[in-house]
Amino acid sequence: MKYLNLHACIGGNRKLLPKWVKVTAVEYDPKVAALYKKLYPDDEVIVGDAYEYLLKNHQHFDFVWASPPCQTHSKMNKFTRHNTIRYVDGKLFEIIIFLKHWFAVNKTKGENVVPYYEPAFNPVKMGRHLFWSNFDLSPIEVKSPPDFTRAKKQTMMDWLDIHFDENIYYGKNHCNVQILRNAVHPKIGESIFNDYCKWLNKDYDRELNLKQMQLFQ
Repeated sequence: MKYLNLHACIGGNRKLLPKWVKVTAVEYDPKVAALYKKLYPDDEVIVGDAYEYLLKNHQHFDFVWASPPCQTHSKMNKFTRHNTIRYVDGKLFEIIIFLKHWFAVNKTKGENVVPYYEPAFNPVKMGRHLFWSNFDLSPIEVKSPPDFTRAKKQTMMDWLDIHFDENIYYGKNHCNVQILRNAVHPKIGESIFNDYCKWLNKDYDRELNLKQMQLFQ
């Protein structure tokens, strides 16, 4: 099973994956990529542009997880004390449309925060995130720490069960907790992958039954 983890950050979504899954992670920030490699030494980690890598390599993978930057989609982008007006970054929807039409059916998933606008393409909400997928998802809820936006690093690491000593400042953000807040909870990542495996089993059974029917025709 080849799993492509785009915009990998600290890999909350892949933490609870089975050991038989081969993960390739793409992360733009070298410091974050180095931390990811420390957390998941068996993964192949590529420092580079996730969009470009997906375009050139999507055909080599069974499952794609994409978590593009969410700042322009977040409710905080509109309801903030700063008078900042900007366009929503459309790359999230570019990925969804691209995977839907150019990648094998029922093997794709995109993720982003709950936005300040009415979301498109019928996502499923789990926790603070929306998820787009070509296979059916069974939503689960993972309770967030109290006062999530002000939770300290240790609190967030304990919640995710992802621990490290480094203080990593993602991009231009000056908060060393932001990469933890950006992470999808591992239990949600595990649940989504389990839903994918259930779909695979159903699809395999369906193809097997079809072949058996053809044998008897």
